[in-house]
Amino acid sequence: MSSSSLPKELIELRASIDNIDAALIHMLAERFRCTKAVGVLKAKNGLAPADPAREKLQVERLRSLAQSSGLDPDFAEKFLNFIVKEVIRHHETTAAKENGGNATF
Repeated sequence: MSSSSLPKELIELRASIDNIDAALIHMLAERFRCTKAVGVLKAKNGLAPADPAREKLQVERLRSLAQSSGLDPDFAEKFLNFIVKEVIRHHETTAAKENGGNATF
């Protein structure tokens, strides 16, 4: 089916989705730029890559935001957990580099 035979509303919705996807990628890139800086600061100060207390607060905060936005809180938590695992992996790598391969936490 060619795009010219699709309903105009479908084409417009898909264009909006494409724009949102692009914005999400840019937002994630910016988030990871910030968390990379956090990882460097943690490594330089001998702090652990993970912060379970902060992670717990973030999960609670994002579940609440999801609920008030009409998004499934379980999905929001899974999404955040996926991101946090990647951030921690980056922090562990940064700590290992900062400490000459001997991370101490």
